[in-house]
Amino acid sequence: MIARSLRPRLRSGVVAVAVAALLSACVSPVAGPNGLYATPIGNAPVTSNPTPYSTALYCLADYARRYNLPSPRLAVGRIGDYTGSVSADGGRQITQGASLMAMSALAKAGAQIVERYDTSISEMELRYANNRLIGDPNPSGAPGGEYRRILAGQVPGSDFYVAGGITEVNYNIRSAGFDAGVGETDSDRPGSGIIQGKVYVMNIAMDLRLVQTTTQEVVDVISYQKQIIGREVSAGVFDFLNGNVIDVSAGTGGMEPVQLAVRALIERGTLEMMANLYGAPGPEVCLDASNDPLNPVGPTGGYYAAYDNTGTNNGQTRAEPSRWHDRRDGDVRRSRY
Repeated sequence: MIARSLRPRLRSGVVAVAVAALLSACVSPVAGPNGLYATPIGNAPVTSNPTPYSTALYCLADYARRYNLPSPRLAVGRIGDYTGSVSADGGRQITQGASLMAMSALAKAGAQIVERYDTSISEMELRYANNRLIGDPNPSGAPGGEYRRILAGQVPGSDFYVAGGITEVNYNIRSAGFDAGVGETDSDRPGSGIIQGKVYVMNIAMDLRLVQTTTQEVVDVISYQKQIIGREVSAGVFDFLNGNVIDVSAGTGGMEPVQLAVRALIERGTLEMMANLYGAPGPEVCLDASNDPLNPVGPTGGYYAAYDNTGTNNGQTRAEPSRWHDRRDGDVRRSRY
């Protein structure tokens, strides 16, 4: 009788040892030949990060280029988080990078951008050049060179700048859920099951303004909000089988990314401001089939071509997820390094 009672425990012990051995095979206390204790999991490629408004942004850039509409020089100021929301672990709940998102949105729209957000490097270079500490290479290729000269008016000014902030975050605007359970009334057949479901809605809002740099006049104001939805569904079974306890549960849940909602708000606001600056009447400008496919803007932002090779450079492949990936791009995989 004692031997029989020990069998289930022995089986459980064997299973536990097997699982522990399987997990320990993934981690070693001794670094391997590659210098790592463990190989990081996951091999998802880097992809573009568009919102539903990104296509309209670079369509607007196509429109401006097609009709030779000049873009004013724009700068981005502080777009801060004024909600004061803090997460459970003590960090900020809302992204602090809204200004960087605005720069990407302006680039997608084909805007001419001047840097005013982080000028520390430029100011340092200007200080060094003023003290004749920076030298530029000799244009002829001969050894040596001259110190960098500071020319009056060499830094272009901005015509407008974008500023604003994230002004609202409202949790649990509306929520709903259900909870259902079932159990056995017969004590000889104990067992129970449960299923749960929850849906909740929150929102986030942003206020942006476009300011004329020379006069400090606010020439455009945009205020938008976006609702965000989250859901959760779970089910479980609890039962006794021949003296063994079985507890099985499963669930799924998801929440619309809050920070991506911030990016969507910025791109929608930027889209309306740039449409006004370009004089675009509305989305109907995207219906023209003569859009130039070589316009250097896309889902990843915009760029100035370093060489006159817009038709053959890497600008039109930046959004392809397999490009430059050592496991997904055959050209890189076949290279020697």
